[in-house]
Amino acid sequence: MNWLKKITMSRLHARFGAFKLLISGAALLLVVAVMAFQTGNFYQKHQNRMIAEQAQRLEKLYQKNEQAISQINTLQVELAIERLANQKMQQAFRTIEDDHFSLKKELAFYEKIMAPEKQANGIIIDEVQIAATNSANHYRIRVVLVQQQKSKRYAKGHLEVTFDGSLVNRPATVNITNISELDKKALSFSFQYFQVIEGEFTLPDDFIPEKIDVSAILPAGRWQKKHRLDETYPWLNNKES
Repeated sequence: MNWLKKITMSRLHARFGAFKLLISGAALLLVVAVMAFQTGNFYQKHQNRMIAEQAQRLEKLYQKNEQAISQINTLQVELAIERLANQKMQQAFRTIEDDHFSLKKELAFYEKIMAPEKQANGIIIDEVQIAATNSANHYRIRVVLVQQQKSKRYAKGHLEVTFDGSLVNRPATVNITNISELDKKALSFSFQYFQVIEGEFTLPDDFIPEKIDVSAILPAGRWQKKHRLDETYPWLNNKES
């Protein structure tokens, strides 16, 4: 490193002369300038490439954002249409329910005149359904009770369900409470407009059912008189009022 300290302008001037020293300095400056230009050019190209890549990424993000906005708008339109359809359907259901209730009122009026035994204090057995299951002798039962007259009071009572048929070639009656988990509490009702009572039962192996007896029993209470409504239906036939 000591030889660098010995290099001075005066020694270079004495050794190479003024002209050679000028030429060498100019050449050195040219080399430095070329290297600086190449370095700057490389950096500029690198910057341009980075900017282009970022621009492409940004363009892709813009496209994805536009697609997402389009999908959101489509979903919002579909949701609005579905809500409108649901509102119209609910309005239609309410209209049907109102019409159904009006028909029930008219039916109740005529039944009071023509068949008073088919209703008890405005209560009717609107529907009885028996459906077979995949298990032998195992069935589902569904009973719908309806109060045809508008009332602020609840109709309260319980059902009795029996099956008439034959057992070992002899007439027999089977109570549903003896062949299912439907006890008196499960068969009880308390409703203002309608109530559905349903469950499952298993008939004895040798029992051949022929008809179903359904009774709605309303005991005397503070707000209701004692009534009993009896209906009989063929086996596995559905009854709808």
